[in-house]
Amino acid sequence: MSETRPLVAVSGESVLDEILRIAAAAGCELDCVPDLVTARAEWARAPLVLVDTAALGESGSRRLPRRGDVVLVTDRPLDNPAWEAAFDAGVERVLTLPGEESDLVALLADVTEKPAAGKGTVLGVVGGRGGAGASVFAVSVAIACADGGGAALLVDCDALSAGIDLVLGAEQAAGLRWPDVSVRSGRVSMAALRDALPDVGRGAGHLVVLSCGRSGGGPSPEAAAAVIEAGVRSGYTVVCDLPRELGPVGWQVVDLADLIAVVVPAEVRASASAHRLVERLRYRARRIGLVIRGPSPDALSADVVADAVGSEPLTVMRAEPKLASALERGRFRPRHGGPLALGAADVLAALRADVKAAA
Repeated sequence: MSETRPLVAVSGESVLDEILRIAAAAGCELDCVPDLVTARAEWARAPLVLVDTAALGESGSRRLPRRGDVVLVTDRPLDNPAWEAAFDAGVERVLTLPGEESDLVALLADVTEKPAAGKGTVLGVVGGRGGAGASVFAVSVAIACADGGGAALLVDCDALSAGIDLVLGAEQAAGLRWPDVSVRSGRVSMAALRDALPDVGRGAGHLVVLSCGRSGGGPSPEAAAAVIEAGVRSGYTVVCDLPRELGPVGWQVVDLADLIAVVVPAEVRASASAHRLVERLRYRARRIGLVIRGPSPDALSADVVADAVGSEPLTVMRAEPKLASALERGRFRPRHGGPLALGAADVLAALRADVKAAA
């Protein structure tokens, strides 16, 4: 018996089989006992107790002290005597399977996953025009977070990008990509994701990547939301690389993001293009900011670009020396003190300030 595992006092075979199946999917180990008399020794210490109507009907259930986090699991509607027994036993919640399976998954995952020291954050990165460098900047932010000792989850939301792992030079890294991931919706364990995905962090922290592949599809809106929420629960900085034509997946990320960073070169046409995108984002995004990338062909200032686009600048960057060559060779890494590293640090600071102000 363990103080870290839920206690299951269920004698009905069909309900028990379902609980065991759901617990396995949630990666949660259980302590199972045949009745509440046997459960007495662990009753007060278990983080969560699952019972069925048969267990509540036993005479021994009336002699157990009241405690919180007792859940009745059933596969059929309760009659009046069952409701009375549940009330007398101090049951806090009744879950009927299979309809409320996702709620049981969430309860078990809450026990399995250690609570994070703080809530995670979500950054969406999108190009103000095609080829603006949004993917490179998203990777730079994730690397900056990991280099600073944080936990970063980089999520590729552009199925036609051929994989953001190529930007990292990590296309050969072991681990799953979106076409291999079976997540559809609901609760996902971040611990399970971290075990399954490539971990390419080389700093004091770690960087986990969920990339699209060279073939196959990208995420569904529900799958993207499940992965992002797993990262947030575990205190990760979740960086999402978005396609310019947002679509259902992109808009799902916009709804979840604390900040949307629009990467825009300091050019007239790019500013006009980014303005159209910002106007679309304005009605759903919590906050929008610009990553203004130089050099400007005609010496446009950052203020002029920001006014033309209609959004605040988060950072202004010079060109990164030898960037194209490093990307082509799979050796990209933002230089310490270089334009991308400094720009990523500025955006991370803005992201964290927003979340701190909202707390």
